[in-house]
Order: sequence, then structure tokens, then C-alpha cells
Amino acid sequence: MSCLQSPSLTSASAIALSSNSKPRCSPLVALETCSSMPQLKQHHAQFTKLGLSSDNDAMGRLIKFCAIENNGDLDYAIHLFDTLPQPDAFIYNTLIRGYLQRQRPAHCLLFYLQMLKDSVFPNNFTFPCLIRACSVDGAVREGTQIHAHVFKFGFADDGFCLNNLIHMYVNFKALEDARKVFDKMPGNRRDVVSWTTLISGYAQLGLVDAAFEIFELMPVRNSVSWNAMIAAYVQSNRFHEAFALFNRMRAEKVVLDKYVAASMLSACTGLGALEQGEWIHGYIENKGIELDSKLATTIIDMYCKCGCLEKAYETFKCLTCKGISSWNCMIGGFAMHGKGEAAIAIFKEMEKEGVGPDNITFVNILSACSHSGLIEEGRYYFRYMTEVHGIKPRMEHYGCMVDLLGRAGLLDEAKKLIDEMPMSPDVGVLGALFGACRIHGNIELGEEVGKRVIELEPNNSGRYVLLANMYANAGRWEDVANVRRMMNERGVKKVPGFSIIELQGEVNEFIAGGKNHPESKEIYRKVDEMLECIRSVGYVPSEGAVQEFDEEEKENPLYYHSEKLAIAFGLLKTKAGETFRITKNLRVCRDCHNATKLISKVFDREIIVRDRNRFHHFKDGECSCKDYW
Repeated sequence: MSCLQSPSLTSASAIALSSNSKPRCSPLVALETCSSMPQLKQHHAQFTKLGLSSDNDAMGRLIKFCAIENNGDLDYAIHLFDTLPQPDAFIYNTLIRGYLQRQRPAHCLLFYLQMLKDSVFPNNFTFPCLIRACSVDGAVREGTQIHAHVFKFGFADDGFCLNNLIHMYVNFKALEDARKVFDKMPGNRRDVVSWTTLISGYAQLGLVDAAFEIFELMPVRNSVSWNAMIAAYVQSNRFHEAFALFNRMRAEKVVLDKYVAASMLSACTGLGALEQGEWIHGYIENKGIELDSKLATTIIDMYCKCGCLEKAYETFKCLTCKGISSWNCMIGGFAMHGKGEAAIAIFKEMEKEGVGPDNITFVNILSACSHSGLIEEGRYYFRYMTEVHGIKPRMEHYGCMVDLLGRAGLLDEAKKLIDEMPMSPDVGVLGALFGACRIHGNIELGEEVGKRVIELEPNNSGRYVLLANMYANAGRWEDVANVRRMMNERGVKKVPGFSIIELQGEVNEFIAGGKNHPESKEIYRKVDEMLECIRSVGYVPSEGAVQEFDEEEKENPLYYHSEKLAIAFGLLKTKAGETFRITKNLRVCRDCHNATKLISKVFDREIIVRDRNRFHHFKDGECSCKDYW
């Protein structure tokens, strides 16, 4: 039998191979070069002339182009489908995938029902898309039914289907079901995807230790699985463990990709580990790792939050393509360092470049105005965002404005703004006014707002501390005792204060009064020397701070607060004229702030401190915040 007579060839292929005609391109082959819907419709017309309009192979290719390609037309694909007398599984799968790509998961399931109704048996390509559709749509009931169909139709050993089921149950936060699928998988079907998906599932629910147990059991790991575990530690603020795992990964010669780099840059940000962050940035550049917008923003954010604004700006300026996130990050960086004018200048440059601001941009601009005391500029941009860009203020924008007005002592204007808000103020907005009342000694308004804030956020120890401090400053000691009693009755624990300093690539952590550091004896001697030196130039412990209900543990004397220990360590390890950086989890207290200003002058250091609210650059006896924090 000649090739022309072979029943296995389609008529289109036979036409292409016909010896009675000149060699020419088959319509099926020509379809591969199709790049637009008009061309596709021409092919459809040609197929019709050739009698291929009911040929599943030929029509399947047309439908695939319409349903899946970016410039396709799903509605036209459905039109083609409706003309077929007996569409096969490939065509059904193609349309299910097309609906999934267009974020129409319910249609995927409806089409699957039609497939079963037409007695077309699903295959191993059918179920992954259906499972993902259930996952995307949060369709728990339908997902379990599809799971049953996977087994019913004989795909219980299909690794691709089973991995998608694990992902689906993880997405449903049904870890027990995800684990059952994983445990019942044949050993030879479990791959890196199976393990990594399960690790991510446990991590998403905060079960980081359980995730690590699974990670340790993995027979083979790749960079994705390493990143899943590192990211789990970072997202749980367990930065030291992230670093330990990262060092182990490097020791095992695993290639660092952009995802691991991004996770570790976030860990550096959390710890204020500038030297480690610089090393990772250098690795990215030296290895030619793709610097996409997300990774670039992560680098900028790391430099900003590790107190190195110059390198953040240098990285920002070198970007060939700046996305909105990069602009926002740089504006936010200037804001947290108290450089309001620079933040506004970057914003103006952003507008000149034709990049439209979003609500985050204006949160950062208003925050910059707040941290720099730029009252008129803040009022201007609060109006500007709506009048020029049509962005209606959200809760965060009101919070920034209340903070700006309140810090400036304009408490009545701040209170009026809250009263005129189109939504009920949240704890952030009220907290800003509460803090302003504390700064300016308005005990009456502060007490009213403080009680509201505590009821909105009853487990936040800082709110109780602030109210108790207001009472203490007013000499209302019975009320101070009542606040303490309320905290005890509610089981509210104060967040222990700690400070972190990175020197010579090593991260050192200090708690108030702690003596676990191997050099603690030398550090405490340095603290005593440090305080003696600044007393000679006028340092007196803040009376208010001694009396106040401090956020750091009261059992520890004021002069052994965590940042004083970190500063003493920094003085031991640096020379005159050098800079060191400290990250603190709480707001810098008034006494430590005053002491650090004098230390920077007496010991000739620049000391950069990042506290819970902002950055403080101490140099020559002054602070960049101008005592405005």
C-alpha cells in the first residue's frame, strides 16, 4: 500500500504528499505560522473547502490557536467546537485550558460535565487543569469530586495529577488532605514539586517547624525547595534560621537564583544585615542574575531599611526600566529617613517620566511630610492626589495626615479630620492621634482616644504602655496602677526590647540587661565608660523615662537598654570617624535618644538607628529627626 492509500494519514496530509501535484505546504503545516485571527479564519475557510471541517485533528489545531494563544478568540473557538460532530478529548482539554487561562474556572467544570455527557473519556491532561480550576475558584466540594474522578478514571499513579491535588488542598488550607495525597503517592512519583508544595503549605499556615521536618526528609532538593524553606523562615521573622539555612545551602554548592536572592535580601532587611545584603547584591551582579522589577525593588528596599540610603539611590538610578514599585520604594526610603524634600523631588521626577502614581505613592509622600514636619506640603499633596490623579484617600492616607498634624501640635485639626472621614477610623488612625496627645501632653483627649485604641487592639502592649506613661507624666499614679492591673488581667505581655548590630559580617543581638553575648563583660564596662564620658558633657538620665512604664523590661536599669548595649559593642569594634548601624524592634526611648546624640559627638561616630517608626542618623551631637519622632 502506498503512502497515499495509508488509512493512518489525514486527507490534508495526503494532499500535501500527492505526487500528482507540485510540492506545497499542507494547511496543517501552514497553520503553525498563523499569527492572527484573520489568518486563522482564512485557514478555516480553506479547511472547509478541503472537507476538513469535521476533522478533529485539523479543527483541534484551529481551536488550540483560538483558545490558548494570546491573540486568540475563545468565543470563536467555541463556535468551531459547536460545528464538530464528535469532538475528542484533546479538543475538550484545549477548551478547558483556555477557560482556565482566562480566569473562568467555573466554565472549566461545566465543560468537563459536557465532556462526560458526550461520553468522551478524560485523560491525564484533563485533570490538572480541572484541579487548578477548583483551586483558583476555592471550589472545595467540586475539588474533592474531581479528586474522586482522578481515581475513578485510573490516574491514581499520575504524578502530575497528584501534585496538582496536593497544591489544591494546600490552597484550601486542608493540610491533612494534602498530606494524605502525599503519603499515598507511590515513592517513584514523589518529586521535588510534591515535597516543595507540601513545605509551602505548612509554612503558609505558620507551621514552620513542621515544614522544616519535611524539608529534612527530602531525598533530593533544588533551589526552589531551598527557597521555599528559607522564605518560610523569613515570612515568620525567623531571620537567624534563614541565614543558617542559606549558609548550609551555599556549603552544599546549590546555585543561588533570583528567588533565593530575594528571600535572603528580605532576611537582611529584617535584621539590618547590610554587609550580607551587599554580598548578595554583588553576587547578583557578578553572576548576571536577571534583575527584574521585583528583585530590583527588593535590593533598594534592603539598602533603605539597612540604613544605607546612598546605595539605595545609586541602585535606583542605575535601573534601565523603573516600575511603579521601584519609584514607590525609593520615595518610601527617603520618607523613613526623614528626607521629605528628597522624597518630593523623586515624586516630581516620577511624574516627569510619565509614571502614574498609585495610592502607595501618596502614602509614602504623606509619610515623608509627616517625618519631616512638612505641614503645608502634606496638606497640598493630600488634596493633590484626588484633584489631579483622582485617587480617593484611604485609611492609610488619613493616618499619615493625622500623624503629620498631630506631631505638629495641631490636635484640633487632626481630630476634625478624623471626624470628617467617610469611614470609621481604624486603630492606625486613632493611634496616630493618641501618640500626638502623648507628645503634646493633652491628657484629656489622649485618655479618650487611648481607651478606644486599647479596646480595638487589646493585645498590643504598646497601647497600654503609652496610656500609662501619659498618666505617669500627669502624676496620676493610681491610673498607672489600673493600667498595669488591666494588662495582667488580660494576660497582655510587654514585647521584649532587642537591638541588632551587624559588624564584620556577623549579626549580634542584645536584649535589655542581657548578658548572653560572649563579650558581655567588655560590653558592660564600655557602657559604664560611655555613660561617664557623656555625663561630663551634660548627660542626665531623663527623669520622665525613669518614672515611666517603659516598653523595655523595667527590671533592667535605664542605662542597660538594648540599644545602649549595642552602641557599646559598636564602639568596641569601630574607630573614630566610622559608622555603624543598629536595628531596634521598639521605639527609641527619650533617654536613649538623648544619650546617643551625645555619644556620637564624644566618640566621633555616625550611629544610624532604625526603630519601629523611622531612622535616626546621629552625628556630631545631632539627630536627623531633629527630635521630631
